[in-house]
Amino acid sequence: MYQKHVLPNGVRILTEEIDYVRSVAIGIWVGAGSRNETEGYEGISHFIEHMFFKGTEKRTARQLAESLEAVGGQLNAFTTKEFTCYYAKVLDEDIALAIDALSDMFFNSRFDSKEIEKEKNVVIEEIKMYQDTPDELIHDLFSQYVWNEHPLGKPILGAEDTIKDLNRDKIQRYLQTKYTPDKVVIAVAGKIDQDEILKQLSIFGDFQRKREDVAVGEPNGSVIRKAVGKDTEQMNLVIGVPGLGQDDEDMYVMHIINNILGGGLSSRLFQEIREQRGLAYSVYSYHSTFVDTGLFAIYAGTSPAKTQDVIQCILNEMNIIKAEGITEEELKRTKAQIKGNLYLGLESVSSRMSRIGKTELSFGKVKTAEEAVEKLEKVTLSDVKRVLERLWIQDKISILTLGQKGFNMDFDRIIQESVDKRC
Repeated sequence: MYQKHVLPNGVRILTEEIDYVRSVAIGIWVGAGSRNETEGYEGISHFIEHMFFKGTEKRTARQLAESLEAVGGQLNAFTTKEFTCYYAKVLDEDIALAIDALSDMFFNSRFDSKEIEKEKNVVIEEIKMYQDTPDELIHDLFSQYVWNEHPLGKPILGAEDTIKDLNRDKIQRYLQTKYTPDKVVIAVAGKIDQDEILKQLSIFGDFQRKREDVAVGEPNGSVIRKAVGKDTEQMNLVIGVPGLGQDDEDMYVMHIINNILGGGLSSRLFQEIREQRGLAYSVYSYHSTFVDTGLFAIYAGTSPAKTQDVIQCILNEMNIIKAEGITEEELKRTKAQIKGNLYLGLESVSSRMSRIGKTELSFGKVKTAEEAVEKLEKVTLSDVKRVLERLWIQDKISILTLGQKGFNMDFDRIIQESVDKRC
């Protein structure tokens, strides 16, 4: 059971008491990510995440790092397109220390100008590392091309030139207008005294900031069929279509479709492309969902000589499943698999903290595992076929390849020829 408490300034606190463990996970979730960044601020959400660890008024960066490691705990953070999370995991006896460290970072980070300049170099090296990892880079490029100039399509890390232009004034302005109380959710799960936790977190009820939202509009996706040259041994490719927003009533159907197609070793694409034909080592599908939109995509890495074969196999498998649907056995097995993964994940206090924090931030309420399973169980064979027909539309299929310079392929022709053909 979890409890929700709203502080006077609008900060939401979610607690879940689990009395049979010895650990506690706590996360400060902020509804500010790369999607919220305007021109000249690209990459600032992720940069601020870094700077929170660079020292406060009472702790140096080293003391922050050592504060929880000294008791066997963890302190970390991550940034996405729509939110940022600062989190810790400790023994129950050390939760006060974790709260003190996180609140110190949140309210008292110094943002020293010298540290900002040093961290710029760190983030620029992170960007370069990412650009040297084509099987990750291609997903950012796919989003960028599909969503054009919309902030949702821009990389979370930002670009080298925008990072170089960041300064203390920009950081403070972003914090004042984006890190506002109504956008903050604090989630705690584990062996806790809920009343005591609320007392310790009362400090978050004191700050006031005026929210400033800049309307950028919904992303209007484009269909792209493009080959990008890069000096790599492998050809990386993504094929995708517009997906679903987080509130879409077909989201649980989408989970099933994604799992059957490319969600694991037993998925159709993995079995056909890797196991049966040996065309690729890595092949999988994924569905990225956001407030108002999504992307359903399939990734594979293969040799340039086999790229066309892999693309044809993916397209043909999609056409088959769209035309014929799935079997009752597939549906039953996939529901059991998703249900098992969901419940096994909740064995971890970190997973429980993430679920209550993320769903509260995204939906304004906690979505329990039981609610998810209930909706999942209601999905029918006809639902799967209907959603496939809704999403997998020939004119909306985008293809992006990243690899061998000079590579060229008539993607339009391949898509057209794939209709009703088997791999």
